[in-house]
Amino acid sequence: MAGRIEDYALIGDLQTAALVGRDGSVDWLCLPRFDSAACFAALLGDESNGRWRIAPQQAVECTERSYRGDTLVLDTVWRTPTGTVKVTDFMPQRDRAPDLIRIVEGVSGQVDMRSELALRFDYGGVVPWMRRTDHHRVAVAGPDAVWLRTEPPLPMYGKDMRTYSDFTVEEGDRIAFVMTWHPSHATRPRRVAPFTALEQSLEDWEKWSAQCCYQGPWRSAVLRSMITLKALTYAPSGGIAAAATTSLPEEIGGVRNWDYRYCWLRDAALTLNALVSGGFLTEAQAWRDWLLRAVAGDPADLQIMYGIAGERRLTEFEVSWLAGYEGSTPVRVGNAAAGQLQLDVYGEVLDSFFLARNSGLRDEPHAWNLQRSLMEFLESKWRDPDEGIWEVRGPRRHFVHSKVMAWVAADRAARTVEAHPKLRGNADRWRSMRAQVHAEVCEKGYDAERNTFTQSYGSAELDAATLLIPQVGFLPPTDHRVVGTVDAVQRELDHGGFVRRYSPGTGDVDGLPGSEGAFLACSFWLADALHSIGRTGEARALFERLLAVRSDLGLLAEEWDPVAGRQLGNYPQAFSHVGLINTAFALTGLRGGRG
Repeated sequence: MAGRIEDYALIGDLQTAALVGRDGSVDWLCLPRFDSAACFAALLGDESNGRWRIAPQQAVECTERSYRGDTLVLDTVWRTPTGTVKVTDFMPQRDRAPDLIRIVEGVSGQVDMRSELALRFDYGGVVPWMRRTDHHRVAVAGPDAVWLRTEPPLPMYGKDMRTYSDFTVEEGDRIAFVMTWHPSHATRPRRVAPFTALEQSLEDWEKWSAQCCYQGPWRSAVLRSMITLKALTYAPSGGIAAAATTSLPEEIGGVRNWDYRYCWLRDAALTLNALVSGGFLTEAQAWRDWLLRAVAGDPADLQIMYGIAGERRLTEFEVSWLAGYEGSTPVRVGNAAAGQLQLDVYGEVLDSFFLARNSGLRDEPHAWNLQRSLMEFLESKWRDPDEGIWEVRGPRRHFVHSKVMAWVAADRAARTVEAHPKLRGNADRWRSMRAQVHAEVCEKGYDAERNTFTQSYGSAELDAATLLIPQVGFLPPTDHRVVGTVDAVQRELDHGGFVRRYSPGTGDVDGLPGSEGAFLACSFWLADALHSIGRTGEARALFERLLAVRSDLGLLAEEWDPVAGRQLGNYPQAFSHVGLINTAFALTGLRGGRG
C-alpha cells in the first residue's frame, strides 16, 4: 500500500520525475517524460502495478532522509540492529536516455539488503519480458526497454515476474544500481558512470541553486520551492508541469482525481513572477518562450492548458485496472478541462507578457502581434459566461475572477501601448473596455450587503480567487470592498485555519459530488491579501502555518486536510510552491504586486 502523500520524496532529471517512499520504494515513475505512461504505478494501486524497492531485510529502528544540500539528490538512512545503511537516489540530467541511479552505502556495522524490481509498463498494465545479457537485465515490452545493472556486478534472480538481488553491505561499501530506459527499437544506450554522475549532479544543482537572490528569513523554504519548480520543468521546452502525478485525490476515496502533468496558463504570471523575483531569469525566459509558442494560433482556439511541449490534445480516459490511491477512483490520464472556456487565461497571458517586458526579458518581435490578436478576440467575448479558474464541470457562469482577468488583459494592453507608442494598438478602445469591465464587476459581482465580491454574478457563494483583486491592480488594497472580501473569505471559506477555494459539494457549484481539503495556493493568497491591507501579523502567522504543513523535505501537494492532518491532491504541486515563493517575497518586502 502506498504511503501518505507527503511521505514521498521527489527526484528527477528535468524531463521526468520519480516519487520515492520512506520505505525505499520508488512507487511512481513515468518514462521518458512527465506525461508518459508510468512503469512504476504502485502509488495508484499496489506493488503488482510496478515499483522498485531497495531496503534492509531486517527490522528498521530509525529512518532519516534529506536532500543533500541545495540539490535534488536524496539520502535515506536506515538504522538497524546490525548496522546503518544509506541509499542515495537521483536522476542525472540526461544526455539521451533517462537514468535512475540508486547507490547503497554501508555506514556502520553490517546490513543485509534486498533490491526488488517489478517493472510494469503502461501504468502497471504490461509485464515486460526480462532477459540476461552482459551483466545486465533487459526488460522489453512494446515500445519500452529498460536496462538494469549494478556496479560492482551483483547476482540477480527472477521470481514471480520480478527481479531480485540480495546482498550485504559493510562500512565503506558502495554499490550502485543503474536503471536506464530507451525505445525498444533503438540501440543500447550509453552506460552512465554512477559515482561520477552523482558528483556531477551535486555540482549541477548547487551551481543552479546559488543563483537564488532571496536572502530573507525563509531562504531554505524559498530555495526548496525553487528547486521543486525547476524539477517540474521540462527542459527541452521550458514548460513547467503543474505536478509530477495524476489522480492523487482531493478527497480520499472520492472522484476528484485529475491528471496534473501538464502546463496551465492560469499559472503563467504567478510562476513568472516567482522566477523573476528569485533571480532565475533563464528559467523565466524559457517559460515565457514556452507560453509564446503554446498560445500561438487562432485566439479562438486558446486552451487553458497544454502538454509540456505545447501539445493541444490531452484526451481524458480512465485507467480501469488501477485501484486508485487509497481506493480513490477513477484514475484519470489526460484532462478534459483542456477543452473548457476560461476567459481568465487571456488575462493571465497578457499579464505574463507585460511582466516579462517590464522585467527586462528578451522581447520577441512577433509577441506583440499575438497579444493584439488575443485582445481583439477577448473584446468580443468577455461578456460571455465561462467555466472559470477552477474548471467547474457544472454550467457556465459569469465568474467574477474571469471578468477581473479580462480587465487585466485590457489594462496591460493599454499600458503597454502607452509605454511603447511605436507599438500598434488601439489604447483608447482598450481603456474603454477596461472601464466597462470594471463597472460591470463592481455592479454585478459585488454584494453590498455583505461587503464582498462573490464567485459569480448573482451568486451568494464566495471564491478565494477574488483575493487576487488587489494583487492584479483591479482595486487598491485600501478599498473597503477589498477589505470586506478578505474578511468574508477568511471567515466563510476557513477550513481549520486554512482556506478553501470555494464551498464544494453542493452540486450547483462545481458539478461534482464530495468535498476537498483547504487549497494551499489560496491560503498563500490570503496571506498576501492580509499583508496588503496592513494586517501583516495575521499574514505572517498564516504563512508560518503553511510552512508547518510541508513534508519533512519541504514539499507541498495541492491541498491540506486539517482534520486528518495530511496532504491531498497531486504532488508536488507547482502552484503551491509558487504561492510560497511569492508570499515570502511579499512579506520580506522584496517585491510588489503584479499590477
